[in-house]
Amino acid sequence: MTRINGNSPACAVIVAPNGARKSKLDHPALPITPDELAEEVALCVVAGASMVHLHARTKTGRHSLEIDDNRAVIAAVREKLGDEVMIQLTTEAVGIYQPEQQMALIRTLKPEAASFALSELIPDPSFESTASEFFHWAADNNIVAQYIVYSADQLAYYLDLRKRGLLPKNKHHLLLVLGRYHKQLESDPSDLTPFIHLIEQLDDIRWAICAFGKKEQDCLLAAAKLGGDVRIGFENNLFSKTGELAKNNAAQVEEMVSRLQEIKRTAMTTEVLRNQF
Repeated sequence: MTRINGNSPACAVIVAPNGARKSKLDHPALPITPDELAEEVALCVVAGASMVHLHARTKTGRHSLEIDDNRAVIAAVREKLGDEVMIQLTTEAVGIYQPEQQMALIRTLKPEAASFALSELIPDPSFESTASEFFHWAADNNIVAQYIVYSADQLAYYLDLRKRGLLPKNKHHLLLVLGRYHKQLESDPSDLTPFIHLIEQLDDIRWAICAFGKKEQDCLLAAAKLGGDVRIGFENNLFSKTGELAKNNAAQVEEMVSRLQEIKRTAMTTEVLRNQF
C-alpha cells in the first residue's frame, strides 16, 4: 500500500477503553467508574496512547451523556494525568439521546475534544443548519471535533459538508469505522478499500480508523500504512492479535505500538498531537 497523507512516521494512538455497551461480564478488566477509567488511561498513556475516547457511565453502569457523570470522568482523568493525554468525550446516542442532548453536553463541559457521528447529529438534511452552527461553535471554542463515518457514502457526505462550508476548516479530525454493518461486528482490512479514493481527497485532515472484531489490529495496521491514525481498545474488541482475551486496554495499546514500529511508524506524543490542531 502507498501512504496517502504525508510521510510523517508519527501516528496518533487513540484508546477507547470501555465504549457504551460492554460490561464487566464481557471482561472483568473493563473500566466503568471514573477512578477505574483514570487508572486504565494512565496505563495506556505509558504504553503509547496520546488521546482517550471516554464513555461515562451511570452508577448502575449504563452509558451516560449526563453532565455530572461526564464531569466526574473528566475530573478523575485530569487529576490522575493532568495534561498528559488528550481527553475526547463521546456523544454517542445509543438510541437514548437526541441531538439537542448530545450538543448540550459539549456546550456545557467544553472538553478538549469530542466525537460526533454525522448520522446522529444530522439524521436528515433538515438538521444541517443547527449542526453546522454547533460545529463552528465547537471550533471557535478550541474543541477538536472528530467526525465519525461508518461507510464510504457517509465519507462522501462529510466531504460535501466541508465543500459547502457547513463544517469548520480547523479543529478537525475524522474517524472511519470498519465492521459496524457486518454480521457479528467482525471487520477485515479489505473493508478499508471503499474509502481509499475518498481518503485521497482529505488533503491535510488527520484521519483515523477503528475496527470491530478480532482482526482489529490488522485493520489498524492497514490504515497506518496509508498514513492514518489508529483507535484501539475494549470498545471495539477485547482480544489480542493472537486471538486471546487481552489483559487490559494497555496491553492492546502496547501491541499496536509494537506493530507500528514494524512499519516504521512511531506513537505520536500528546504534545505533538495537540499541535496538529
